[in-house]
Amino acid sequence: MTTVVAQGTFDILHPGHVHYLSDAAAMGDRLHVIVARSRNVTHKETPILSDRQRRAMVDALAVVDEAHLGHPEDIFVPIERIDPDVIVLGHDQHHDEDRLRESLRSRGLDADVRRASEREGREDELCSTGRIVDRIVDRRC
Repeated sequence: MTTVVAQGTFDILHPGHVHYLSDAAAMGDRLHVIVARSRNVTHKETPILSDRQRRAMVDALAVVDEAHLGHPEDIFVPIERIDPDVIVLGHDQHHDEDRLRESLRSRGLDADVRRASEREGREDELCSTGRIVDRIVDRRC
């Protein structure tokens, strides 16, 4: 059985998230998703939805076998617990694949690191939480 891990913020689920997680699920038999805690999101705006709510929404997706909240201090703790065969990064996530591989090796984890494919955009869809928020502000404020 091939265990796959995907991770992200997943604030305001959109078609890009569904594509990423579906792509990740197709790379193995069981998909675990680690949802970043708000306080650990430093590379972009703080999530709008709570940690608990974002985890519950991801867990409700049919392609996800189990969703977990990330560790408050060490992002590798849930990865060590799950011990995946594959870690799938989103096509546009900020992670450095080589640094991630080094960090995994230094902790004795042997997981293949891959990138999900890019979703073909459709003109009528927004695949970015920031763009969704901007549209809401434009239309409602």
